[in-house]
Amino acid sequence: MEFFDFGTIFFLVAAVVIFIQLRNVLGRRTGNERPPFDPYTAARTRAAEAGREGKTDTVVSLPRHAKAASGDSEQKYTAIDAVAPVGSELNKGLRAIKDADPSFDPDAFVEGAKLAYEMIVMAYADGDRRTLKNLLSREVYEGFVAAIDEREKRSEKIESSFVGIDKATIVAAEMKGHEAHVTLRIVSELISATRDGAGTIIDGDPETVAEVKDVWTFARDTRSRDPNWKLVATEAEE
Repeated sequence: MEFFDFGTIFFLVAAVVIFIQLRNVLGRRTGNERPPFDPYTAARTRAAEAGREGKTDTVVSLPRHAKAASGDSEQKYTAIDAVAPVGSELNKGLRAIKDADPSFDPDAFVEGAKLAYEMIVMAYADGDRRTLKNLLSREVYEGFVAAIDEREKRSEKIESSFVGIDKATIVAAEMKGHEAHVTLRIVSELISATRDGAGTIIDGDPETVAEVKDVWTFARDTRSRDPNWKLVATEAEE
């Protein structure tokens, strides 16, 4: 004990106490840790958490009369009515998706689709098959990969810079059996040039920002536990 004075012992004891307190607060895994943020499932996660806790974001649920319940059934379509006129085919389609998947929110969907659009465009330019496989349906993936294979056989490379999305609008929605389909018209800006094996530009312009118009359809099986949507159809708009 001659090597330790009273001050040293005091600080050692304090350090041990602090360590134990931190371990009690931070060091235990409960199984309820949040997963990394996923833009596709943010709305679904919030809805699931609310359901588990038995409450909404604002008030505790109370018994309602039939009239109030009827009003609430319409209220759940508020976000849909904001993007599509009531009674329109688009509104009916979005409502059908909402009925099949209560967590569906058109605004959150558009934001997620915009992120997916950029990832797909850049993955195609880079020949990133792994990323594409996670975001595309089997049929669309096979078409994209075939185009990449042909490009690589010709020793061509695409140089792309994604500038941004000017506009993304839902133009169609429907349920096909248990599968939800949502179609968007996307207007983006992209700098792109294709070079041959010798490095000569054969398409595009590396100095010019081009406007690109696409019509893409995303789909998801509403019965599946997998919350991800996949690109199932593409069309270039003239």
